[in-house]
Amino acid sequence: MTDVERRLFGTDGVRGVANDDITAEMAFNLARAAGDQQRGQAIIGRDTRRSGPMLASALSAGFNSVGIDTIDLGIIPVGAVSWLVRDTGSRYGVMVSASHNPAADNGIKFFGGTGSKLSDDEEAAIEHRYFQGHPWSLGTGADVGSQERMAHPIDRYVDLITDGVELAGDGLDLVVDVANGAAVLAAPSLFNRLGVTALFVNDQPDGMNINLECGALHPENLAAVADGKVGLAFDGDADRLIAVDEDGEIVDGDAIMAIFAKWMAGRGVLENDVVVVTVMTNLGFHKAMEALGVRVIETAVGDRYVLEAMQASGAVLGGEQSGHIIFEDRATGDGLRTAMRLMQVMASTGRPLRELRKVMTKYPQLLTNVRVADMEFENSGPIMEAIRAGEQDLAGRGRILVRPSGTEPLIRVMVEAPTESEAAAVAGSVAKVVEAELG
Repeated sequence: MTDVERRLFGTDGVRGVANDDITAEMAFNLARAAGDQQRGQAIIGRDTRRSGPMLASALSAGFNSVGIDTIDLGIIPVGAVSWLVRDTGSRYGVMVSASHNPAADNGIKFFGGTGSKLSDDEEAAIEHRYFQGHPWSLGTGADVGSQERMAHPIDRYVDLITDGVELAGDGLDLVVDVANGAAVLAAPSLFNRLGVTALFVNDQPDGMNINLECGALHPENLAAVADGKVGLAFDGDADRLIAVDEDGEIVDGDAIMAIFAKWMAGRGVLENDVVVVTVMTNLGFHKAMEALGVRVIETAVGDRYVLEAMQASGAVLGGEQSGHIIFEDRATGDGLRTAMRLMQVMASTGRPLRELRKVMTKYPQLLTNVRVADMEFENSGPIMEAIRAGEQDLAGRGRILVRPSGTEPLIRVMVEAPTESEAAAVAGSVAKVVEAELG
């Protein structure tokens, strides 16, 4: 895929500063490009950012101009867009959100009719049409697309994800951080449906406080208020879940996946006994899966790559340390569904989260970012020698991962080791050479 073809879409849709990088005009023409010469309808959801209605309205108008009907879902989790695009038989689902980014940012994420994010080739085709511009296939009269608002989209979504779920919610008492984001309406609906008692925090969005010192980006703040209860934290678009156990310890995506893998394997529903993770997944997870007899497939960072590997391998569980978890429908991360599954495990086993999380022992992990002028670290003999020396020092008791950032001029040096001091020593040694060679 050429640089020209990737001027808009990154690893997770189009994202940038709203009304600067991402304008209403851009959203309008992006929808035109996606809908040109297509048929059907598009559903559009958003998170709570101030710029959300502006961009959602522009997308709707762009689709309508080329004959695509649009249905407004309002404020809703990104997982709901994935479910509802399938349930309604729509051509596209679109989420207006910058996920975990600050409130000034926004983004546009497309889903196809299967509920999965568009492939690289599909995104490239939209980009090509966007930059090509006129002429558009504009209709008049009855050929202009219509707009409507879906009646009770959250209830419809909750109905879909709870269908067939058996959960004895009695005894579950939780604190839930909705990050002033997309889960602000859907999370209370879900927990009420499941009969689970929950105290909701950071549930007063004002358009500019999404992700602000709260949610999955700051689970330590949830730990401070959970007061011995299990805490569940979502991010801005609610595709991530990070938990906090009864002792205030953070349970990240790796630990949540390990809990699921053990539970599913014990019930014979972990298809092919395989789990898909990224290169950032903690070494402790790999050790835990080895003990369970579960094979681990590793991908590049990004839930789209996890999804591709799951589809290729037939895996029914995959995800990222950040809390993106994908299940058997192989569609996208859905933090609310992940939370529901975690509650199922707790209820069915009768075990507190503090015990369930012991399925894996997390290795100390240190990430050092080095700002560089040249990203081609693999061409440097001294850097490669420093990495080999660090691996010899760890002698199989840890690992080193050096990779370029996909969004900034940074080389990321990640080291896992039995102790924090050993991880820091190895990371510092490698980072020093990277800085000297490329900084």
